[in-house]
Amino acid sequence: MPADPRAHWGWHQLRSDSARRLVADSGVRPGDLVIDIGAGTGALTAPLVAAGARVIAVELHPRRVEALRRRFATTTSVKVVQVDAADLRLPRRPFHVVANPPFGITTAILRRLLSPGSRLVTANLVVPRHVARRWSDGRAPGVHRWAMTFEARHVARLPRAAFHPRPPGETSILRIERRRSVGRRKEVGR
Repeated sequence: MPADPRAHWGWHQLRSDSARRLVADSGVRPGDLVIDIGAGTGALTAPLVAAGARVIAVELHPRRVEALRRRFATTTSVKVVQVDAADLRLPRRPFHVVANPPFGITTAILRRLLSPGSRLVTANLVVPRHVARRWSDGRAPGVHRWAMTFEARHVARLPRAAFHPRPPGETSILRIERRRSVGRRKEVGR
C-alpha cells in the first residue's frame, strides 16, 4: 500500500492555484449549476462558489463530507451529497461538471455523464492522461452512442506538482461539450 492511503484510493487533491485555474478555464458563469464529483475538502468547490455557480459537491468519504458541510455551512450555493459517484443521479436540468474525480472510477463517471437523457452541457474533468487521449481520440467505450451528442477534447496536461499527494502518472484535463445542432429542420408543408 502507498505511504499515503489517499493515493491507494486514487484521490489526488488539486492544489488551490491549480483548482482556481481549472475553474477559470471552464467557462462556468454565475448561476450555472455545477457538479463537483469527488469534492474532497472543497478545492474546486470554493472557486466554483466564488465564480457564482450553484454547486452540488459529491463526496463519498464520511469525514470529507462532514468537512465540506462545515466549510460551506454559511452559503446556500452549495449542496453536499454523500454518494458513490458511480451511483449519482444526474440533474434533470442543464448542468456542468468541473471535477477531479477519483481516478479509479473515471470511466464509470464518464459513462454516467454521457448516458442517454443526460442534460450535461460541459464537463472539465481531471483524469489520467491515457484516459483523456482515449476519449478524445474516439476510442472510448460506447463512442457510437454519445459521439453524435458530445465532443471530447484533451485540452491540457497537468504537472504532478499540481496535486497532493502526487499521482503516479501523468494527468490531463478532458473537456466534454454538448454539440450544437447543425441546423434547424425545415417545417413540414412550408
